[in-house]
Amino acid sequence: MSSIKEDILDKFDYILLLCVLALVATGVAFIYSSGVNSSGVLVTNEHIKQIIWASVGLVFMVFFALFDYRKFERPARYFYIGMILVLIYTRIFGRYVNGARSWLGIGDFGVQPSEFGKICFTFMLAKFLDETINEDQMKRFIGAIMIFFVPFALILIQPDLGTATVYIPIFLIMCFVSGIPIRYLMFLIGTGTAMVLFTVLPVWNEFIAHNSITSMRILTDFRLKTLVILATSLICLLSIIVRRYFHGPKYFYWIGFVFSIISLGLILSFVSGKVLKDYQIKRLIVFMDPSVDPLGSGWNIIQSKIAIGSGGLFGRSFLNGTQSHYRFLPQQSTDFIFSIYSEETGFVGGVLVFTLYMIIMIRCLVIMKNVSNRFGLYIAAGFLGMYMIHFFINVGMVMGIMPITGIPLLFLSYGGSSLLTAMTSIGLLMSIHYRKFDYI
Repeated sequence: MSSIKEDILDKFDYILLLCVLALVATGVAFIYSSGVNSSGVLVTNEHIKQIIWASVGLVFMVFFALFDYRKFERPARYFYIGMILVLIYTRIFGRYVNGARSWLGIGDFGVQPSEFGKICFTFMLAKFLDETINEDQMKRFIGAIMIFFVPFALILIQPDLGTATVYIPIFLIMCFVSGIPIRYLMFLIGTGTAMVLFTVLPVWNEFIAHNSITSMRILTDFRLKTLVILATSLICLLSIIVRRYFHGPKYFYWIGFVFSIISLGLILSFVSGKVLKDYQIKRLIVFMDPSVDPLGSGWNIIQSKIAIGSGGLFGRSFLNGTQSHYRFLPQQSTDFIFSIYSEETGFVGGVLVFTLYMIIMIRCLVIMKNVSNRFGLYIAAGFLGMYMIHFFINVGMVMGIMPITGIPLLFLSYGGSSLLTAMTSIGLLMSIHYRKFDYI
């Protein structure tokens, strides 16, 4: 027994553990700072709640690090089905928070099922990709899309654009690592990009360009948009027929490829325009020019950039920031925690947090390289995608170079559901790392 304990301690991933503990401790400290007002009075107890969540998360992390992750492969579909049922229940009976029906709870206690759903989704997709490794790649890709689309759509209609967005890189990176052809992934990325562009361009034309582009009528006039969809669909169909049945040149394949992306993007923009709220669409473009709505959608970006810029090289020092203590930053303990941190620690502090996140991502890559089976490889790839999207979108958002989508900064932002999900994922990565030696 003692030799087993020594073996576990020798192979435990202390690098991941130290990085996570450093980030969580930093998060608690600056959640505390966000709760202090300009008179130096603590007005919230969020840091206490975060300490409790962090303590529970640490237990989860150690438990899953010691637990054999391979035992999750068989029941993965049951976790996935359970997740879908909970998401459906949440959409119907959930609690409204920040304009989305995405929470379940009693009184002050609440959880966000879509956060925990990331792990269930990753398990299911990893299992599917592992079991279908030798099957037809097109059928494999379509099956993977179906697994992805159900939770993605249920979260999007809550509507929770930020959390739904996180599922996309998890899916794409896992499919890429599993050997799904690049052209299939490019088709999906192209369609998604087209959908976003066709959804936000009319809003951009109205608020940023001030209706200077008359051709935008194609995207706002229902009849014109319908005609364009029919025309692009016809071109796509004819290209496929010529290529497949008349053995036309290869460029007919790519013509059909491009026009199918345009057609699907236009169709899906109809749907997204109905699902997403006006303020959510406006957030996707206002970062380009926050001055168009300085007291509304642009307020958060303007105040966040002021906070980060005022931090300078070494910051104003802990508890001496002005933007947070004068309550200029909405949601300052969650989405904009990095703004408070940067104001009080400056550029040097920002580099430190960047370094810790980069180490976590590099450790994910090392684990992926050394993993002993495909199921573990795909799980590690999915978690890498999750950490990447949370980090780059949140930091880009508070710097004013990315749209505001409501994605928290894992480990630092206040919130039990996101913290428990992040720490559980770290525990599973440790389990994968430990079992690269095939010790059970």
